[in-house]
Amino acid sequence: MEELLKTNDLVLISFVESLMRDAGIEVLVLDQNMSVIEGSLGILPRRVLVPDHRLDAARNIVRDAGIGGELSKPRNG
Repeated sequence: MEELLKTNDLVLISFVESLMRDAGIEVLVLDQNMSVIEGSLGILPRRVLVPDHRLDAARNIVRDAGIGGELSKPRNG
């Protein structure tokens, strides 16, 4: 799994999950339970991951949706 984006914007996460689901791309959101530690303040960002082999497609979908500025920097870039 590769990181697609990292954010504490729950609406953005939900939108990206929906985009990926519609495209048939598996998505995993990590760090959701960190809110218990932080006191549910929404300070700590959540990471949205997709399978390695679908990362380019997922990044293109996010760009096409007009939210490409939210993408994490590629590991090799």
